[in-house]
Amino acid sequence: MEKGEAIFSEALKEGRKYLLEPEAKAICVKYGIPVTNFRVASNEMETVQFAAEIGFPVVLKIVSPDVIHKFDVGGVILNINSETEVRTAYNRILENVKKHKVNARIRGILVQEMAPQSTEVIVGATKDPQFGPALMFGLGGIFVEVLKDVTFRIAPISESDAREMITEVKAYPILKGYRGQPPSDVEAIVKILLNTSRLMMEHPKIKELDLNPIMVYEKGAKTVDARIILE
Repeated sequence: MEKGEAIFSEALKEGRKYLLEPEAKAICVKYGIPVTNFRVASNEMETVQFAAEIGFPVVLKIVSPDVIHKFDVGGVILNINSETEVRTAYNRILENVKKHKVNARIRGILVQEMAPQSTEVIVGATKDPQFGPALMFGLGGIFVEVLKDVTFRIAPISESDAREMITEVKAYPILKGYRGQPPSDVEAIVKILLNTSRLMMEHPKIKELDLNPIMVYEKGAKTVDARIILE
């Protein structure tokens, strides 16, 4: 079975309408959508080992089908800088999750690099019952939360559509470099939009997709969080 379909089928077989974050990121990798370096650890020793291999600072996140909103239950700890901090964070996350849900099924701990801060963008997609998949693009933070500075296109999109989406947002000058800030890699964003469009077209099981935030650098980009909801 094709890898993406296998991941979707496994989730649906378990009665889940959403992918676990490592599953969502595995789909992204398959479609050429860059993500932060990550591994899934099954115990404390592996968590320490993977953190050292990835390189500090790292982020630890709970992986559980019973915990959707990881931040709300203390299931995420950022900016971990040493083996001692990894061990402390590992045990604190498990303790926090067990307080929230005693019988939570824990699949492991996601260990991922702490992406350097940069310009944040968001790419999303929803499946409209009439028109099919619709893609959304915007800058992250206040621009999407407060100003709703986003743009949409119906998939599939072309390269010119992707470029128009990027230039249409009011905050576009920030991507070009603003008040001494370095310009962002617009070509990397174009590729992410095109690959997201292809992903949505090839997998009609996806109801919603959310890549937020995506850190965009002078060269390249990295998706920090990925969420995929199934029909």
